[in-house]
Amino acid sequence: MRSAGITTRRLAAEIGVDPKTVERWVTRDTVPHRTTAFSAARLLGSPPAYLWPVLDSGATTAENELICFYPHRHLVPRSLWFDLLKSAQREVVVMAYASLFLPEDNPESVRLLAEKAASGVRVRMALGDPDSPEVARRGAEEQLDEALAGRVRMAIAYYRPLLEVDSLDFRLHRTTLYNSVFVYDDEMLVNLHAYGVYGYLAPILHLRRAGEGGLFDMYAESLERVWGHAYPCPR
Repeated sequence: MRSAGITTRRLAAEIGVDPKTVERWVTRDTVPHRTTAFSAARLLGSPPAYLWPVLDSGATTAENELICFYPHRHLVPRSLWFDLLKSAQREVVVMAYASLFLPEDNPESVRLLAEKAASGVRVRMALGDPDSPEVARRGAEEQLDEALAGRVRMAIAYYRPLLEVDSLDFRLHRTTLYNSVFVYDDEMLVNLHAYGVYGYLAPILHLRRAGEGGLFDMYAESLERVWGHAYPCPR
């Protein structure tokens, strides 16, 4: 970019992406979608594979993003959830119906979430509304009936101290939950739900952002749609 005399803003404007996206290419070594990479390389006068060697490897962004696949959530090492939370420096997002296993398996997680938010990390929580028809429907589908709403209420009780943290955004949502999504900076755990299957038996994808337009971005965009319809959790 320096050699070509092109600024971050100009490059972003020329190829139709956000300037922050270009900044991630430079500061975090993320790889853009192949079409975007070719457009950027053309403007910079460099071969795409020189700028992003992975584009010449034959591997897709999705393949590069997948760190691990766990057939069931309960097979994910308990320490991984806590280690990802501890290492997060910019953003933590929890989007689920209850995620009761997080504070039960790692009791320190609620305190750590509050500390992260207080230190400047953007922390967002989006749990299911226990009084919503969506939670009731999921409970019936999993043959848990009112027990699922009860688990959501218990999770809210665990997380309730976070409502006192002004810098932390705690919301409820009433969307159909296709996946539970947990974001820790550029890493993400996705609980892939299946009809009538308990969450702990459903698979988990462990992803690391490797470029634009991959699996990470797809689930992140889905999360943002849910977040856009969520509303503050009552104190």
